[in-house]
Amino acid sequence: MPMNDADAHVAAQIRAVLAAAEAGGGVAPIVEAGDPILRQTTRPFDGQVDDAELAQLAEVMRATMLAAPGVGLAGPQVGIGLSMFVAEDPGSLDPETAEVRQRSPMSLRVVLNAEYTPATSENVAFFEGCLSIPGYQAVVARPRSIELTGVDLNGTPIAEVVAGWSARIVAHETDHLDGIMYLDKAEMRSLSTNTSVAKFWNQPSTQQAASELGFTLPSSMLL
Repeated sequence: MPMNDADAHVAAQIRAVLAAAEAGGGVAPIVEAGDPILRQTTRPFDGQVDDAELAQLAEVMRATMLAAPGVGLAGPQVGIGLSMFVAEDPGSLDPETAEVRQRSPMSLRVVLNAEYTPATSENVAFFEGCLSIPGYQAVVARPRSIELTGVDLNGTPIAEVVAGWSARIVAHETDHLDGIMYLDKAEMRSLSTNTSVAKFWNQPSTQQAASELGFTLPSSMLL
């Protein structure tokens, strides 16, 4: 059965990215805010390309993420309207930051057709950045844990609870698949350049930033 036009378009996007990466030393260009693909709902993976091309795309997306550097990258961020993201986090080297932010290492994961729902009513708020909005960060409140569903590269179903900083990464990347960017959910009074975050707000928590910049934190973070 031939592919419909939308799926054929996704396949063409994938092959264009693979070609660009081949010409760029294995790294693809990252799409920046303002490109309409970042505001569109992605197509679920449904065999638009074969397993070899899909695995190659995962490798390119991981290489692009690491080169940026970043800890997550979604299909639209490389110009592909496909429900797919990669994520990998080395964790925090600072023990206090790791404890406050619940930031433990997360090994590489590739997720297709991802969706999530809160697994708790407790929200936590920390600075986030995005490879598609370089140079800036803002505070975003997200669930401390989420329920993630999807499939992996082998087509094996994923259904698990993801907690802490890993939940933040996964939620951020999954939002991209629905055309949502982190600034849509951010406390805009917290918007800061990377330089300002390093200079003023390099504490494990965001309480000082909330107090001095004038935004509200979830009640669970005020104890």
